[in-house]
Amino acid sequence: MAQKTLAFSRKDSAKFFRTLNKRVNDYFKENNLKRTGNYKLWIKTIVMFAIFLTPYFLLLTISMPGWAQLLLTVVMGVGMAGVGMNVMHDGNHGSFSNKEWINRLMGSSIYILAGNVYNWQVQHNVLHHTYTNIHGHDEDLEAGRILRFSEHAKWHKHHRFQHYYSILLYGLLTINWAITTDFQQMKRYMKRKLSYGKLPDPVLNWSKLVISKLIYVSMWIVLPMLILDMAWWKILIGFFVMHYVAGLILSVVFQLAHVMDEAEMPLPEENGTMKNTWAIHQLMTTVNFGTKNRIVNWFTGGLNHQVEHHIFPHISHVHYTKISKIVRETAKEFNLPYKEYKTTRKAIMAHFRFLKEMGTNPALTA
Repeated sequence: MAQKTLAFSRKDSAKFFRTLNKRVNDYFKENNLKRTGNYKLWIKTIVMFAIFLTPYFLLLTISMPGWAQLLLTVVMGVGMAGVGMNVMHDGNHGSFSNKEWINRLMGSSIYILAGNVYNWQVQHNVLHHTYTNIHGHDEDLEAGRILRFSEHAKWHKHHRFQHYYSILLYGLLTINWAITTDFQQMKRYMKRKLSYGKLPDPVLNWSKLVISKLIYVSMWIVLPMLILDMAWWKILIGFFVMHYVAGLILSVVFQLAHVMDEAEMPLPEENGTMKNTWAIHQLMTTVNFGTKNRIVNWFTGGLNHQVEHHIFPHISHVHYTKISKIVRETAKEFNLPYKEYKTTRKAIMAHFRFLKEMGTNPALTA
């Protein structure tokens, strides 16, 4: 991962972001609305936690056949993804509430999703939102040797098949948080002294990570083994199924926003300066999908409104549908792109076409 500091261009003679920001601010003032969440977000939070945790308590307290237990682990995976996209995400962006302690509380829900607040805020809020789709800086484009998400990444022979096997790997996202990723990220980020706000004390930060992992394993593996009259390997299978369902949902939703042919992946100039201003860069590198679908809007926590989210990350997702019209019209007025797939299905198809394109030997297409 490159560590050179980048700078975005300050040349925006048309003043796109200043105009857009004023119009969005006017929208909230004229409608007497807060930029943070509202009662709808609180209702959704209750629903998502219910989907996630109710099956867990049912499994621990009620005797049921194996097929029903397996089905409940699938439901838990759906709820796990829902909590991540709707509650944790807004909380760690500081957009859930205008009260900081509520944001911290909701952001801390990542601990029962197997993640870590510090790591997530650095990777997502700092690296991804600042350096969106810039190879060597946005870790969301990093997949080691196994997947190739950018034309700037090194090509390997097995990438020819990545549009087939990638879907199998996407489901491993959150279980990797639980096992290896968090430890690797914390070591890397602390060494680079990266933080979202004040740099935490190393001893305290590592202690939180270890203790939270021990509590997590106790809750999701040890406790079921002690309570349930079930073979240990069956409990591990259920744990894996829950994570796989959640990881698959989260990975696909994340990829549809940036790992697409329409999403540019620009490199900086030799002096480390990007061609566009930060706001225009977000328009160039981000794609919306399925924004007219109420179910997709509700369940993904506005992550299908990635254009709005990337330009206004501190506004709660419950407002994205309304402000999207302002963003779209302002972009058009300034002759700037507003990239969007009308349906989620078309976006998914486009993503896997892009993976196939990235899996083609560059030497054959040069």
